[in-house]
Amino acid sequence: MRRLDKRLLLIFCDFSRPNYDPTSIDISPIELGRIIHARWSDGTIITGVDVFRAMWEAVGLGFLVRLTRFSLVEPLVVKAYAWFARNRLRLTGRSHTCADGVCGSGRSRRHSP
Repeated sequence: MRRLDKRLLLIFCDFSRPNYDPTSIDISPIELGRIIHARWSDGTIITGVDVFRAMWEAVGLGFLVRLTRFSLVEPLVVKAYAWFARNRLRLTGRSHTCADGVCGSGRSRRHSP
């Protein structure tokens, strides 16, 4: 997404990085690790497939948004994302740990500055 974001509309935040401020959003680190979240500039939070739709729209891939809204496609996309969210760490070869209310992936900690 970063590469496609030519207009620099997206700001990415890795909540597993040591310098992440957990008070910046009113969502627990455990919940942040469970499903993708995004925050609009007005503070509104969106989650799941809606985050991907917002990113696709921002980078000029609106056709994907329209495609995922078709009545036959939308339930499949929602189910596919839910499955991916549950399995993403295993699928991407990362371990996942949570301690003292702070969650992170093994890969993120190894690659932090």
